[in-house]
Amino acid sequence: MSVMYLLIPLSIMIAAGFLYAFFWAVRSGQFEDTTTPSLRPLLDDTPAPRRPAPASVPAASVHSAATTRSTSSPPSAIP
Repeated sequence: MSVMYLLIPLSIMIAAGFLYAFFWAVRSGQFEDTTTPSLRPLLDDTPAPRRPAPASVPAASVHSAATTRSTSSPPSAIP
């Protein structure tokens, strides 16, 4: 029971600290614009780096790859 005399004032002090931090955040403008930060990645104007062109593949390897491809499943349709 004597622990309660310590825990109740301690919990009230912690709750008061969180309440103070919340009011400080509201007054300093932390919650003014909640939409724009989540949209910034979508509105990024920097261009993506270009990938180098693939090296040319010899005709013999293209033919061998085409003949070894599995034909058990039909090709998927492109919408």
